[in-house]
Amino acid sequence: MTNHWNDIANADVILMMGANPAENHPVSFKFVLEAKDRGATLISVDPRFTRSSARSDIYAPLRSGTDIPFLGGMIRHILEKELYHDEYVRLYTNAAFLVNPAFKGPEDLDGLFSGYNEETRSYDRATWAFQRNADGTPKTDPSLQDPNCVFQLMKKHFDRYTPEIVSEITGTPVDKLMAVYEAYSATGVAGKSATIMYAMGWTQHTVGTQNIRAMAMIQLLLGNVGVAGGGVNALRGESNVQGSTDYGLLFHILPGYLPTPNVATPTLAAYIEAHTPKTADPQSANWWGNRSKYITSLLRAYYGGNVSADDQFGYDYLPKLDAGQNGSWLMLFDRMFNGGFEGFFAWGQNPACSGSNAGKVRKALAKLDWMVAVNPFDNETASFWKGPGMNPAEIQTEVFFLPAALSFEKEGSVTNSSRMAQWRYAAVKPLGNSRRDLDIINELQFRIRKLYEADGGAFPEPIMKLAWDYGFKMPDGRIPNIDVHAVAKDINGYFVEDKQIGDRLYKKGEPVPGFALLQDDGSTSSGNWLYCNSYAAAGNMMARRSQKDPSGIGLYPEWAWAWPVNRRILYNRASVDANGKPFDPKRPVIWWDGGWKGDVPDGPWPPMNAPGGRKPFIMTADGVGALFSAGLNEGPFPEHYEPLECPLEKNPLHGTRVNPVVRLFFETGGAQEDAYFSCDQRYPYVATTYRVTEHWQSGTMTRNTPWLLELHPHNFVELSTELAKEKGIGNGDMVTVSSGRGKVDAVAIVTRRFRPFRIQNQTIHQVGLPMHYGWHTPKGGDSSNLLTPTVGDGNTMIPETKAFMVNIEKKRG
Repeated sequence: MTNHWNDIANADVILMMGANPAENHPVSFKFVLEAKDRGATLISVDPRFTRSSARSDIYAPLRSGTDIPFLGGMIRHILEKELYHDEYVRLYTNAAFLVNPAFKGPEDLDGLFSGYNEETRSYDRATWAFQRNADGTPKTDPSLQDPNCVFQLMKKHFDRYTPEIVSEITGTPVDKLMAVYEAYSATGVAGKSATIMYAMGWTQHTVGTQNIRAMAMIQLLLGNVGVAGGGVNALRGESNVQGSTDYGLLFHILPGYLPTPNVATPTLAAYIEAHTPKTADPQSANWWGNRSKYITSLLRAYYGGNVSADDQFGYDYLPKLDAGQNGSWLMLFDRMFNGGFEGFFAWGQNPACSGSNAGKVRKALAKLDWMVAVNPFDNETASFWKGPGMNPAEIQTEVFFLPAALSFEKEGSVTNSSRMAQWRYAAVKPLGNSRRDLDIINELQFRIRKLYEADGGAFPEPIMKLAWDYGFKMPDGRIPNIDVHAVAKDINGYFVEDKQIGDRLYKKGEPVPGFALLQDDGSTSSGNWLYCNSYAAAGNMMARRSQKDPSGIGLYPEWAWAWPVNRRILYNRASVDANGKPFDPKRPVIWWDGGWKGDVPDGPWPPMNAPGGRKPFIMTADGVGALFSAGLNEGPFPEHYEPLECPLEKNPLHGTRVNPVVRLFFETGGAQEDAYFSCDQRYPYVATTYRVTEHWQSGTMTRNTPWLLELHPHNFVELSTELAKEKGIGNGDMVTVSSGRGKVDAVAIVTRRFRPFRIQNQTIHQVGLPMHYGWHTPKGGDSSNLLTPTVGDGNTMIPETKAFMVNIEKKRG
């Protein structure tokens, strides 16, 4: 639901929570300040008073790991005061849907939802299903009064999140809670909008996905999805994080968010059947119903003319995950730690510093036979074998270092948080022997292919049948210089053969002008269906730089290109009523005038009340936004669970302390390195990690830039004046911060940016450390991830590095 970056300036209220855009995403903050100049209210919710807080109208502190109570209290406030956008909620959400009468929630089951299996730490979701009519459509109660309808279940669920209870959990004073709730909830009327800006302060928790889900529910209740100045804006930590996930960097997805095949889908037909949602509602577009076209066109891009329908377009050549197999970060390094891998490519990353429980990661690297590090600079991962606590004579891992070009030394596209793909040009040639990533991948492909040609192999087809036509080939098949434009065109896709679609004949080799024209008969090829239209017949749309803005609301449709099909605001048909009239006539995104005007509409269909009209949420099977969703592992509503490590002995809401579906590595036969320490007097303080403007990621590039290192030369820890006085620590003192996993030396920064929390009649102190340092930089201190635990979110497995327990002591001598 990420909107166009410029659209932030349209918001009437901006909530910055789990993010510090002023320091970490300063380009986005430009638009925040534009909104403020127009009269918008800025809200900062953060354990620390940041530079974003300093520019805000309202600042509310909260203890790390308690975002769901904070947001749950807002949902309660919206429902209790009837501040929701009534027309939007009834038309465009599943508020009226009836749920299985057997469904029970945490208020009934001491913190659990119905269907929980304690042995497997998972749920049977049968009772979370909707009641259905004979034709398969959901049963509804338009009055929203049935006790089994989503709206009433939601009210019951969040009724426990009173301001007093929320304050007791979060440490946020009640008056600050109410100031935030009242300001944000005031946008639940036509003509007003609010947006949220979040980052890893929300995601890196055991309930990270549910943090975001809670905010999405708020936006749906207030009618803030699809409108100008609305949405849920994820702030990425790198200029192409959005692009990398779009192209299937994560283990569970292929490019275009297509699920990775597994052993339960051994054939292409089985895959399509398993991953194509069904709907009986004639007003639901159910766009994922086109999955067969996207996977078939992707296979065509992989294998070209080397495959056909007779061999399932090469589906057999794709790797298949085993049942229950999880290739997430924590699981990979746990397997590596236990000797499960012979080799490892560390490509553009530094896990010896960036990985949670970095001490375990470093020990895991020592279990490898070989490792390839691809990076512009030597770092703690490439040289792990000579780092602290390592004995090079005992380590057998053979390390190969391949120097890679920096971003400004190579041409290509990056896709930012607003789904905008922008083309960049090389400013200078790669330095020395460093090479573009494309060239390194190309050389690997060529050499592996030659090995298969020479020696054969058990399964050569996935390599030997790859289509690899990205430049001029030498007689031996090598491409000396990959053409990045050829790659971009392949991603866009083209017609493999002449194809008649409607009254238009598309010729072989012609670019596919949009994903709606992709086919499942093998006649089209596309490396990523979302990027169809990015390199069109008119040229490279990502390279456009026009500053024309016919929208008048900052959409700039000819500046670069946004997926899909240059749509700047997702679900924009939710910005109008059932007749196509904008909810906000002063800032219309689209409107119906015998056809859609404005932004590229989320589908060609007319408004809901017109013949052939469709509901606006085209990627959901039911066509509406999900206030109740069975898609997440913890339950259909967000519920507060404490971080794995926390200072409280019990959850104030119920008897289930931590997320009941997270993997507990230590309690399932894990190593001592996986142990965790809650309510342990040796580690009494809550800690969190964050970023500074002067450094980037694990610091591999910025610590090698002398003028940036000079600005922040050493790891540091921020602590309150109250804690410093209690511990006898002065500003600038060297201290040791320790957890149950490791310790780091840091410079103490004594500040009023952190203040003690008063929670359950006890004082809770919180401290914070940046995540940019490592031993490879002399006298700079080591990684703060030596302190963080081995535990991840209940859905994505992203590590919980934003809430854990530490001690802090002044260094002696």
